[in-house]
Amino acid sequence: MINSQNEQNYIKEIQNNNSTCDLLIISPSNFIRYLQPLVYHKNQYGVRTKLVSLDYIYNQIWYGRDEAEKVKLFIKEAIEESGIKYVLLVGGNIGLSNRWYCPVRYSHLSNDYEQQILSDLYFADIYDSEGNFSSWDSDGDGIYCEWIYGKQPEDKYLDLYPDVAIGRLPCKSSLEVKIMVRKIIRYEKTTYNKPWFKNMVAFAGDTYPECNNPKWVGYEGEYYADLAFENMTGFYQEKHYTSDGTLNNWSDINNALNKGWGFVYFNGHANAAIWNTYFANSTLRIGGYTIKRIRFLQNGDKLPICIVGGCHSSQFDVSLLKYFDKKLRNRGEGINECWSWIMTRKIGGGSIATIGITALGFTKEDKESFKGGSCELEVQFFKQYGQNNVDIIGDTWVAAVKWYIDTYKVDWNSELTNDSWIDTQVVQSWALFGDPSLKIGGYPPSMLEAVE
Repeated sequence: MINSQNEQNYIKEIQNNNSTCDLLIISPSNFIRYLQPLVYHKNQYGVRTKLVSLDYIYNQIWYGRDEAEKVKLFIKEAIEESGIKYVLLVGGNIGLSNRWYCPVRYSHLSNDYEQQILSDLYFADIYDSEGNFSSWDSDGDGIYCEWIYGKQPEDKYLDLYPDVAIGRLPCKSSLEVKIMVRKIIRYEKTTYNKPWFKNMVAFAGDTYPECNNPKWVGYEGEYYADLAFENMTGFYQEKHYTSDGTLNNWSDINNALNKGWGFVYFNGHANAAIWNTYFANSTLRIGGYTIKRIRFLQNGDKLPICIVGGCHSSQFDVSLLKYFDKKLRNRGEGINECWSWIMTRKIGGGSIATIGITALGFTKEDKESFKGGSCELEVQFFKQYGQNNVDIIGDTWVAAVKWYIDTYKVDWNSELTNDSWIDTQVVQSWALFGDPSLKIGGYPPSMLEAVE
């Protein structure tokens, strides 16, 4: 916590300052005090930061249709008035209810499995292609991005390009806020030039065994992990693959992670409670890396950026109440917190940030063109950092999403819509849990001296 009156006055000055700022933190009022040390830390390192409460936003933006739209309209004003680049949303769902500490937007990209998906991209895609506010509701019926798989979209011409970098800490308590504030501050202050940061590990297998479909040639997870490694020049690389026997069960994952890594890549299958993958050309899986097993991690302050490929790993609207619904329980949703968030907010280890999928994760195997999918988006993240030197995590996320949209353009009027539907879902479901202004690898000590 802040330990001087001068620092408290400084934070209040920043909060009340409407001049240019880089990072906007949006939080419910009951978390504000616990976020103030992060505001001070960010400003110490030249990241001009403003912290606002949701109550303040709702009082200022009276013309939005619901709370999520009010937040989005406030972000639009902050871009135009203060030039913000990054937005951190703080808050997940409240207890067992469907109420939220910080609002969410459900995108109605529906299919036989799920009728709607969580999409924080909504809060980043502020403008349409003509520079107007993008409501994601072109037909005005209050249902956002309405598009049933296999049919024509009812909401068309979404721009999808992120105009700010968006991250979320889906905290359910002040304790979790304090955990994450400490982790972010310590990471940015102490990680720079540490040997462990220049290490990368990947866990993968045969995501789509050829024995199930002759078109699924090769070991897909390992293939994409190899592509990710190729982009990380200068990093020590360690592979744990089912094909060579270096990945056989969950203990192989924990034993590896406890060494400390700058980056971790999981490529396989998942739900909100477990990550898994297949042995080579087999219907057998490794047994799964569950949320319970994450709790055994002991990597301390050696916190990696974690990219996880697999359905629903970041589905943060899980709830213990869903445990009493058999279908939702079988889908892994009857838990208190999802896999990616438990990995991120773990005390004494875990990750500093996790990027994963809030819904079904579609890959090239799901597309008629057999090109694109979430794995390519994940690999692009490593390329943006490792080859293009984009070293603020939110900028890396933005660059990867923009690349995907440019590469796999959505055709809103095509008679054959399935591939474009999938490409829309890929970018809308890719969520960053963490501070979008995070300096990957931390700041050099000279940075603080220069700012002071």
